Amino acid sequence: MENVGQVRHDWTLEEIRAIMDQPFNDLMFQAQLAHRQHFNPNTVQTSTLVNIKSGGCAEDCSYCSQSARNHTEIEKEQMMEVQEVIEQALVAKERGATRLCMGAAWRNPTKKDFPRVLEMVRVVKDLGLETCLTLGMLNDDQVKQLKEAGLDYYNHNLDTSEAFYPKIITTRSYQDRLDTIDKVQEAGINVCSGGIIGMGEQHKDRAELLRTFATMRVHPNSVPINLLVPIEGTPLAHMKDQTDSFEFIRVIAAARIVMPQTYVRLSAGRMTLTDEAQALCFLAGANSIFYGDKLLTTENPESDHDIQLFKKLGIEMQQNVKAEAEAKKMAEQVTELTA
Repeated sequence: MENVGQVRHDWTLEEIRAIMDQPFNDLMFQAQLAHRQHFNPNTVQTSTLVNIKSGGCAEDCSYCSQSARNHTEIEKEQMMEVQEVIEQALVAKERGATRLCMGAAWRNPTKKDFPRVLEMVRVVKDLGLETCLTLGMLNDDQVKQLKEAGLDYYNHNLDTSEAFYPKIITTRSYQDRLDTIDKVQEAGINVCSGGIIGMGEQHKDRAELLRTFATMRVHPNSVPINLLVPIEGTPLAHMKDQTDSFEFIRVIAAARIVMPQTYVRLSAGRMTLTDEAQALCFLAGANSIFYGDKLLTTENPESDHDIQLFKKLGIEMQQNVKAEAEAKKMAEQVTELTA
């Protein structure tokens, strides 16, 4: 217990399973200790997700409505115009989001559309928002260009354990995903990488996923924990009620303990969680949410509902960290001038 909150990169699977399996009250207490060492326990970071290009993805992810191989109602659409992104970014900022996450249904970015993606990063940053992209796999040149454009975060989810992964995706390997994460981290771009709970994986797979993140040489800055949203037309459409909320909360708490400096984000599937379950997630150390009425193609709690829940819990939305730093620096300069 005395080492709770310590940043480590040598976690074993046995240690993580022991953390997850301890009595619930002890787990929550330990998670709170770790959380309070590194974060304000009553502040949550908010990100808004924008689908800049939907449908037609060549991957065969069993959970995804945007795969060209799955028979869903999502149609392939052209890439969004930069002005449309600006408009959505302004709405997100007005509602209190500090980061705009832009997702495109690609196996990897196309040469034709990539310059527009770079422009989106630049204009969103100019609006004072942090930027995040999820575009699939990247090559070295693309990573370099994204860094030069000022990208803050790159999302590339591992989804599940390496052992269970082939049952969900066959069109690219687990190592492909790890390689992309390595490239992004080496370029100095923050990594956002998470998983999905409820796809038929076992308890040990959830622990193994956390071990993979927690043993990276640099922990992901953000780890979104999703609950599967079964979508008609996908191979996992029948997977309903696979995970109870207490198991989900245990994963959240374990993530907080083994990655104490990481933002742990409540992502897809919040529509199935009660307010009380979400409150326990925040108590377990979740300190980030996707904020807005839709996540790519699935429903998300309305912004007003989140605001009301935060009010009940005494939680505040985190302000833009960069803006806060700039304001503090300006105040210090003014003090020096008037002294």
